[in-house]
Amino acid sequence: MLPGQRGTLVSKRVSEHFDIVIIGSGAGGGTMAYALAETGARILIVERGDFVPQEVENWDPDAVWRLLRYQTRERWIDRNGDEFKPYTHYNVGGNTKFWGSVLYRLRREDFSAMQHMDGVSPAWPIDYDTLAPYYDRAERLYRVRGLHGIDPTEPARGPFPHENIPHSDGMEIIIRGLQRLGLHPFPLPLGIQRPGEADGCVLCNTCNSFPCRVHAKSEADVICVRPAIRAGNGQVKLWTNSCAARLHTDATGTRVIAADIQRDAQTVRVESPLFIVAAGAINSAALLLRSTSERHPRGLANSSGLVGKRYMAHLATMMQGFHPLKKNTTVFQKTVAVNDFYLAGARNKYPLGSIQSQGRTHGIMAKAVVPAIPLWAYNAWVQRGVDWLVMSEDLPHMANEVAVDEKGRIHLRYTPNNVRAHALLVKETKRILRRLGYPIVITHSHGAKNTTHQCGTAVFGIDPRESVLDSFCRAHDVENLFVVDGSFFPSCAAVNPGLTIIAQALRVADHIKATQL
Repeated sequence: MLPGQRGTLVSKRVSEHFDIVIIGSGAGGGTMAYALAETGARILIVERGDFVPQEVENWDPDAVWRLLRYQTRERWIDRNGDEFKPYTHYNVGGNTKFWGSVLYRLRREDFSAMQHMDGVSPAWPIDYDTLAPYYDRAERLYRVRGLHGIDPTEPARGPFPHENIPHSDGMEIIIRGLQRLGLHPFPLPLGIQRPGEADGCVLCNTCNSFPCRVHAKSEADVICVRPAIRAGNGQVKLWTNSCAARLHTDATGTRVIAADIQRDAQTVRVESPLFIVAAGAINSAALLLRSTSERHPRGLANSSGLVGKRYMAHLATMMQGFHPLKKNTTVFQKTVAVNDFYLAGARNKYPLGSIQSQGRTHGIMAKAVVPAIPLWAYNAWVQRGVDWLVMSEDLPHMANEVAVDEKGRIHLRYTPNNVRAHALLVKETKRILRRLGYPIVITHSHGAKNTTHQCGTAVFGIDPRESVLDSFCRAHDVENLFVVDGSFFPSCAAVNPGLTIIAQALRVADHIKATQL
């Protein structure tokens, strides 16, 4: 029985020992396992779900969006006390199995305090130059494709490891239109493997939110977890369908000595001198909060009171420009981005965010949001639309938090902020799409139930009173505990967080190899 689920758990207790225990197999945990596999340490990766099978349903919009074949059945509790179904996945590779593989670096300015319309985005304890060499490594590892030197907000850097995905004819027309408006469109940085090759990416219209049936998307399962197991020569173990219920410390409370893992209807006590938590910002915080003890009455590593606090999720609005007489024949349209509104400047007094073209919307996806309209009408609609995402920075706020109740259920108390800036970006993007020849623009946002791009629940910093982790993601309170996922972000910027999680994981792995092993 996993936390928050009903059922019967056999109380039999078995003990195991490993040199390193990594809880979670996504962008943070999977990358950590890959980077540490070469050490020869006996490593355990604990994954709550199983492998996503390669099957015809991978690319079936009905299976993925209406039947929710791969999403968790778990329910969380919102700010009003109502249950809701989070958009999250428990499987090897975590949510990277379902991401759209947009792998951005944070901008240089994102590491410093920045004034926004509704508040200040706080500074990070490291700067861009600290992470830059690890961004280089992360892009090589995850095989990122792009073109540098066009994005006006891009930090100085060398070429991408691989050339960008070429734009379709339809997107080229849109790019020329954006340029006529004085904007600077550029290729999205994408983690896509071997396009055009026999076993590579086929540039299909089922990338965003779909698992890749041919394993040609750069995600943690195929890039890191499976190679780590092979490289480990039997020293790297993966436990699937296994959930970390709580962590235990020694009598001093300064070292984790064991984890309770619920596996095969029993609790397994796993002992190790080193624990790395990478279950995602919400589940990592929940695990720490469940791990109370006499030394840690408010939850493990929580002397600051910040575990679970300052939850952030990007303000994200899906937009579709529609023209009744223009049929969109583009299959793979997720190749274009615009960052002209990302920073404050001549166009806007405050930072507004990023604009990205998105994978094609399918009729069943739209019907899942508004069921009342017939599917044929949605199919006709989406065939004549071009899809975009506008994304603004969410600002940290103490009232936005992850909590757990006495039954272990997750409560997400979240209200988006910086909404005025996001509304301006949505308005500006509508204006742009209309000038490009799309008179009707439809929008949709997940609002307060947004669980994508989650971060901020165990922030890193210098002062233990103001942060949970140090600059290498080690808990201030617990000397052998690291948290390496979106939890450590002090701010969330306005680009996808995946590459930054990966880069920091590589940096933390280097630190662990130098100081812990």
